[in-house]
Amino acid sequence: MESSRSFKPLFIILSILALLAALWSGWIRLGWRFPYIPPTLPYSHGPLMVSAFLGTLISLERAVALKKRWMYLAPLLSGLGGVALIINATSLLVPLLFCLSSIILVLIFIQIIQQHLAIHTVVMALGSISWLIGNLLWLNLWPFHRLVLWWAAFLVLTIAGERLELNRVLKHPKPVLYAFVVIIIIYLAGLILTVPLFSFGTRVNSLGMILLAIWLLRYDIALRTIHLSELPRYVAVCLITGYFWLGFSGVLGVIYGGLIAGLTYDAFLHAIFVGFVISMIFGHGPIIFPAILSLSIKYTQALYAPLILLHISLLIRVTGDLFRIFQIRLFGGLLNGIAILLFLGIMAGQIALSRRSITIVNS
Repeated sequence: MESSRSFKPLFIILSILALLAALWSGWIRLGWRFPYIPPTLPYSHGPLMVSAFLGTLISLERAVALKKRWMYLAPLLSGLGGVALIINATSLLVPLLFCLSSIILVLIFIQIIQQHLAIHTVVMALGSISWLIGNLLWLNLWPFHRLVLWWAAFLVLTIAGERLELNRVLKHPKPVLYAFVVIIIIYLAGLILTVPLFSFGTRVNSLGMILLAIWLLRYDIALRTIHLSELPRYVAVCLITGYFWLGFSGVLGVIYGGLIAGLTYDAFLHAIFVGFVISMIFGHGPIIFPAILSLSIKYTQALYAPLILLHISLLIRVTGDLFRIFQIRLFGGLLNGIAILLFLGIMAGQIALSRRSITIVNS
């Protein structure tokens, strides 16, 4: 596996490139007069963030865990999809690359389920299938507002499955696990209903988000680890704050139904993708990046700075969205991106320190 290991930094670089392009295009879409080349870049924000950045990282994490070379095709294809997306967002090659990547991720989860059939592995597999369906809808030229919930399901179900897996140490009684399964069924039923009944399906799907947030806030191990110190407490804070944003997004979805565009639509989506998903990344990043890069990264309290900035800036942005205060949402969105960049900077610094320590020891 030495050859696969040597390519891992390349996959990380491709995902970070996609993230940087996503942030830049997002700021342009908000209204900041930043230069952009090519002209299609502002239309690439959503798929860059979900498929090119997160799709690459999630599929890379699976490939690293299972140590099979063919699995690295998933992050490679999604990474290349991100590059193609930056160059020309209108090319059909872009959704095709992401479709191929998501097909491989589905195959990866089929193998995982064959090795270990459990609720959490099935839920994560359903997340990969949701990503595939969203990409297939994109390939068939569906508008983004009709497929974005499928992309959201990729992330929500992946995170929910991972949290359930990590909560096994609590040995939840069967009624608690049954409740989790029912919530996932409601969430997926709403997602499927968005195809024939977009607004009604969105409301059912959003109800599932509310119920999932309540379940996680009640039964996740974060409620215990928050009483610990250092990294366990930091991760718990990331998780708990993220669950509140998931529930808040669900409330917006239940109230407003199927939104097509506009400021409320912006609040609804970014409560999921920034408030929930990015908060999860902040929490899992100090654990996932060391696992991918085979490094031991030291925890630092500086990680709280981007986390606090992320949630304050998102609150500012959502307030601007819901109360139609454009200048507030403009700065809130800018600070969202800065919080993410700050987190990346801290992680890069800790990785550099870890590599330096290894070099000193080996010398």
